[in-house]
Amino acid sequence: MPGRPAAADVAVMSGAQIFMAEDLGISDAQVEVLSGVINLYSLAGALLAGWTSDRLGRRLTIVLANVLFLAGPLVMALAGGYGALMVGRFIAGIAVGYDFVIAPIYAAEISPASSRGLLTSVPEIFNNTGVMLSYVSNLAFSGLPPHLAWRVMFAAGAVPPVFLAAGTLTMPESPRWLVMKGRVTEAKSVLHRTSDTPAEAERRLLEIEDVVSGGGQGNGSSSSAWKEAAAKPGVRRVLAMVLTLQFFQQASGIDSVVLYGPRILAAAGVASNTSLLSLNILFGVAKAGSVLIAMALVDRAGRRPLLLASTGGMAASLLLVGSLFAAASAGGTELGGAAAVSAASVAAVVAYVVFFSMGLGPMAWVYSSEILPLRLRGQGAGLGTAMNRTMCAVVIMTFITLYKAVTMAGAFYLYAAISAAAFVFVYACLPETRGRSLEDMEELFHTK
Repeated sequence: MPGRPAAADVAVMSGAQIFMAEDLGISDAQVEVLSGVINLYSLAGALLAGWTSDRLGRRLTIVLANVLFLAGPLVMALAGGYGALMVGRFIAGIAVGYDFVIAPIYAAEISPASSRGLLTSVPEIFNNTGVMLSYVSNLAFSGLPPHLAWRVMFAAGAVPPVFLAAGTLTMPESPRWLVMKGRVTEAKSVLHRTSDTPAEAERRLLEIEDVVSGGGQGNGSSSSAWKEAAAKPGVRRVLAMVLTLQFFQQASGIDSVVLYGPRILAAAGVASNTSLLSLNILFGVAKAGSVLIAMALVDRAGRRPLLLASTGGMAASLLLVGSLFAAASAGGTELGGAAAVSAASVAAVVAYVVFFSMGLGPMAWVYSSEILPLRLRGQGAGLGTAMNRTMCAVVIMTFITLYKAVTMAGAFYLYAAISAAAFVFVYACLPETRGRSLEDMEELFHTK
């Protein structure tokens, strides 16, 4: 399965911003822009990824993303000012867009139905492990002089893409893409390597050929997804589900913790930079470890139960975080001098991260990648990723302004309300997809 350096490129800013502000004198407003603009830049990569993957193939598109992931951090590490940092963020942003589209598509298309949920969740393991390692590197390099610390933090991010690109070249191409290109013999070989039985491989090949022959080759213009959505209610419904699910995944505020964990901890009464960065690792460990829950249960319990448990738990945890901040503020300080309340606040944020990563985090990508019809999968996933990255940018680029305007308590109450709305959406609108082939999804959602 392909790795995902995307979140690591985003998360490294959580610690680097402390030293960048000291070294370069950048303001809070510039920190918000630098942190969030990578997600706006990623829109270009997300919208190009479908077109690129339909022409170059899923595998080479992953390699291209990793080349950009190598270049972006190096440019940032060598930057001499705000403008050069923006160039590095632009390059990394294009890579993030490619990565968030192509990794789940590749994983879904190469996996058998019996383990598709598990294997489509694997990129999320890399995603969250990258976040955790970014926090670890932030702490490890925090003892360096400020003008070196943040540069080394970014430079360290250029190492994993080299190995990920090399590893990707040893992996097979997507059999569905091969059939779209008329390379049926190669597709058959891949299916025999990735199916549970030879009979399943033959059945999968027949289903793919049937979908491709009935729905075109997937090589239309970039507007074909919109044209078909306008013509077919089933496709409109699927695209609406994908866009709404991706909206809720980010609007519920997870990247406020990923990017601004040290600020939240400081408001909770944690004082020193070392303590802030050390406790931030706790968020990373919780985020990475809890994805294992999703991987263990997704093909047993199903997508829907995990999404419901996740969104419900997030709403409750965020409500508790907001209430703790509100109670402390009513006492005259933002949690100062109340060690028990401070510890409870940290624990509640950890619970929120756990609930997110065991459900909505990985399941948004699993569910979106499997319900889109084959002929629109690249372009449809690009639209979903564009929604995801746009909302991520909104959260990141407004969090400091938001909590200064409505307090930390108000910010977390807002995220709790959005998480509650996500629970209602999942309950009312998303059917279970466990155990169904990708081709069978077209019957379930009436997109054939």
